[in-house]
Amino acid sequence: MPSREGSGIIRRRMRIGIIGAGAIGSIVGGLLTKAGHDVTLVDQWPEHVETIKAKGLRLSGTCGEHTIPVKALHIHEAQSVQEPFEAVFIAVKSYDTEWATALGVRYLKQPDGVVVVFQNGINEERVAAVAGKERTLGCVITIGAGMYEPGHAMRTDSGKLGFKLGELDGRDTERARELVRILNDVAPAKLTGNLWGERWSKLAVNCMANPLAGLSGLGSAEVRSQPVPRRIAIQLAAEVITVGRAFGYEVEPIFGIEAQRFVDAADGRGLAEVEADMAAGTRFLSGGRPSLLQDVLKGRRTEVDYLNGYVSEQGRRAGVKTPFNDAIVELIRSHGVGTLKPDPKNLEPLVSMLREQVLPRL
Repeated sequence: MPSREGSGIIRRRMRIGIIGAGAIGSIVGGLLTKAGHDVTLVDQWPEHVETIKAKGLRLSGTCGEHTIPVKALHIHEAQSVQEPFEAVFIAVKSYDTEWATALGVRYLKQPDGVVVVFQNGINEERVAAVAGKERTLGCVITIGAGMYEPGHAMRTDSGKLGFKLGELDGRDTERARELVRILNDVAPAKLTGNLWGERWSKLAVNCMANPLAGLSGLGSAEVRSQPVPRRIAIQLAAEVITVGRAFGYEVEPIFGIEAQRFVDAADGRGLAEVEADMAAGTRFLSGGRPSLLQDVLKGRRTEVDYLNGYVSEQGRRAGVKTPFNDAIVELIRSHGVGTLKPDPKNLEPLVSMLREQVLPRL
């Protein structure tokens, strides 16, 4: 159904289901609703859903202060959906991908409804296995957000680009362009013909910031500006890039820095310059906490197996060594679910690895 904005331009109104109303799902769902789209949030946190139903969804931070009457359903209430969704956004944690996709597809318009992967990690193939490749699209998210109480999501970034959406095969299609237009109601979006290169770039970001923050308690800006975590992050990024390239992907810039520069910096070439550029990029952050740190603070399971663990797994397949990603996974696993206490001292085994494996050859 078309809608008319104040400018007089007639725009198409899309019916969208968002499976997973965490920080990102809530920011996107709230702002799309505010822009006039027909959005339904489906989530498994009872207090969050009930708060939205009673008071509306509160958004704050760099997107401004809003309280928006968004439709929200508990998972068991999804059966009440009568009109199918034209698009379903999968915005759950990576370990919930398959069941969330199956739920979304059950209420997806046939035969031309689309499923958009709105997650960290590289889950497109897992989503496509449930939804079908022909109706699966990927979306790389560059906005930052946090959720620290039910019914309230906070946007924490102030970057210029919010979303990079693309077809799995890189085609330029009208449905992808339509979704880009719609996502522009939340933050600037673009169509990419190199979805996998963008995915591996974002994976590098997640493998750097998320586990280091979860272990240390440092925020998004600190893990890029403080010397110790930043130095470890460069090693992590270099491994991600090397693995991605082993599978033929051209990894896009990371934090606006060319991928090759991280590989070189890990070997000591141009290290100081990369560190300076990483620190300079923190001006676009606003006190945000990476999602893995948010999970640790809530005593929840983390996505480390689907971030650094994915890199380690793919590295073994390609014959590429990934010692720092391997160590990160083992460190977080060693604490178990709900027992990790963030502390900079948790980074000491990684610092020792730097001293033993990297510094002697620089």
